Amino acid sequence: MRAAALHSAAGTLLLTALTLAPAGSAPAAPVAFDGAEQQGTAVAAARAGAAGIAFGKCADVKEMPGAMRCGTVSVPLDYAHPGGKQIKLTVTRVAATHKDPHNSKRRVRRQGALVYNPGGPGGDGRYFPLVGLLPEWKRIAAAYDLVGYSPRGVGRSAPLSCEDPGHFFKAPAQAPTHPSQSYKKARVAQAKAYAQGCAKRSGSGLKYFNSLNNARDLDVIRAALGEPKLTFMGASYGTYFGALYATLFPSHVRRMVFDSAVDPAPEQIWYRNNLEQSAAFESRWTDFRKWIAKHNDVYGLGRTVAAVQHSYAKASARLAAEPAGGKVGPAELQAAFLSAGYYDDYWPTRAQALSAYLKGDPKPLIEQAGPATEAAAEAENSNAVYTAVECNDAPWPTDFTVWDRDNTRLSRVAPFETWDNVWMNLPCAYWPTSRQQPLDVRTGPGELPPTLILAAERDAATPYEGAQEMHRRLSGSVLVTERDAGTHGIAGGPNKCVNGYLDAYLLEGRTPDEQASCAPHAEPKPKPQDDRARQTPLKEPLKGSTAHH
Repeated sequence: MRAAALHSAAGTLLLTALTLAPAGSAPAAPVAFDGAEQQGTAVAAARAGAAGIAFGKCADVKEMPGAMRCGTVSVPLDYAHPGGKQIKLTVTRVAATHKDPHNSKRRVRRQGALVYNPGGPGGDGRYFPLVGLLPEWKRIAAAYDLVGYSPRGVGRSAPLSCEDPGHFFKAPAQAPTHPSQSYKKARVAQAKAYAQGCAKRSGSGLKYFNSLNNARDLDVIRAALGEPKLTFMGASYGTYFGALYATLFPSHVRRMVFDSAVDPAPEQIWYRNNLEQSAAFESRWTDFRKWIAKHNDVYGLGRTVAAVQHSYAKASARLAAEPAGGKVGPAELQAAFLSAGYYDDYWPTRAQALSAYLKGDPKPLIEQAGPATEAAAEAENSNAVYTAVECNDAPWPTDFTVWDRDNTRLSRVAPFETWDNVWMNLPCAYWPTSRQQPLDVRTGPGELPPTLILAAERDAATPYEGAQEMHRRLSGSVLVTERDAGTHGIAGGPNKCVNGYLDAYLLEGRTPDEQASCAPHAEPKPKPQDDRARQTPLKEPLKGSTAHH
């Protein structure tokens, strides 16, 4: 791994060793991509195309701008039996405005619907159409109906659940970077119980919540919208099932944007991708500490990376002994700082909160790291979908000694996220349903229209090598790189160069040469000590205590 991973030869060699075939994996079911499921998708799409979507008022959402409308699309739970049980997916839309933001007298021609998925798995895209209110999106909103939706299992779309939402936030909690054997034993027991809870609460249909069905659902939504071909933007995990769609239905693609691409190689899904992610987060954590050290005059957390680490460790130890406000312990601190690995616009408020806490004021840290109990049901649902999709998608090691071996090695050089990532994914070792064999994402010359891949070189959640692999596998794709930057999800963000490529592609169908690059967006500026604003940008929600793809 280059810019997005460990900076040591030892780390690189370690990752090479860790990406051997996972031992003790559960048997995988064969992928049916040209048989009953493919025929079932055609049946469901034809049915949805005839029915359309009855968009109306969004009754279940308060204070929603009147331009956004809601509807549902019915899809088969099991595409091999399209006439069997149906589930309804919530779909949202804001119609194209036709208004040129630079010329009020010019009427912009509508180009169809732009369908978006924010990632996860478990991310809810139903609020996406509201991005048309932002300046960076107004040109695209003029030409496209902006369409979001809640994927199967998410929100009101046949929601999944694995535990009582009232028990989801277990704050305060510990987060040892080098856990003891007794701690590991307890977490294994929790993982087994969680997997059993998913089966109990979600029923026999649990195995149908997977990435291949997410791709098939996308084709049904396309048909229901009346679109002969799909224009789609996926972020993070959304790039993975977008790539599955491109492989399954290449003739149905008009334009596709892959923002912060997941490595789609079958052998990477999902165990190895999580190892790569944990390694990359160590580099991003280093980036954050360098920034804090550079602004020591504001935060007083240390003038070096090591000194900032000492301040963080001091806070974690203090929280272990006495949680802030009775609800922020080391695990909540780690989760808050992990989110800063995704988005550098979190850096100022996170650093300020840590600084204030060490100076005797815990309020900013409690505000930023405390569990949002009012959102427990939504968070539990998102967590359940994440787990179900990743566990169903591919074989996972079923022997904890494999996880223990690989992650003990990795944690020696990448302690920041490694074990948190293990506990998040460990239910997959004990998953109650059969696993699929991942589809070999690949398109040949001329099979697919040109597609656009956007990636930040130091992205930790989806390391840059994944975008390069996506580029190799999708013939005719173009990769645009934001150099020396690590924000996860760069479309429509602060980088005007990136947005220029995005607009040119979606509005005119123009792509650069095979690869292009942009200088990084500006670093965030430190905020005054009294600025405690809690940032809530329109971004992919995080998992319970670690991070989504």
